[in-house]
Amino acid sequence: MTAYSPAEAAARSGFSIDTLRYYEREGILSPVARNASGRRVYSDDDLGMLDFLRCLRDTGMPIERLRRYGELCRDPQTIPERIALLREHADAVEQQIEQLHRWRARLGEKLAWYHGQAADTTAAEG
Repeated sequence: MTAYSPAEAAARSGFSIDTLRYYEREGILSPVARNASGRRVYSDDDLGMLDFLRCLRDTGMPIERLRRYGELCRDPQTIPERIALLREHADAVEQQIEQLHRWRARLGEKLAWYHGQAADTTAAEG
């Protein structure tokens, strides 16, 4: 097992050291092991969890749900609840994607209109 200092864990995960501490304090991340001098030591498992937490956060999962997911991960009997939580979030992400497609289409319409206006202006000036 590889051990990582907080600075190494922060660099590898992309989270700040303050965020790592916050996630641990809030129960989003399980309590991190400590070395003989009491300093946090992150494991490969911790980094794997942080990687997935980054995915969840980057897709817009609210902090309350991140906390709930972290809590559920500490109990091996909660796989059905984790599936439900992740399915609910996946559905929310899918709705966001659909909304983004609608907004992109709307922008395309407006751009086409402006291009038409620009072409008409250029033709009138020529």
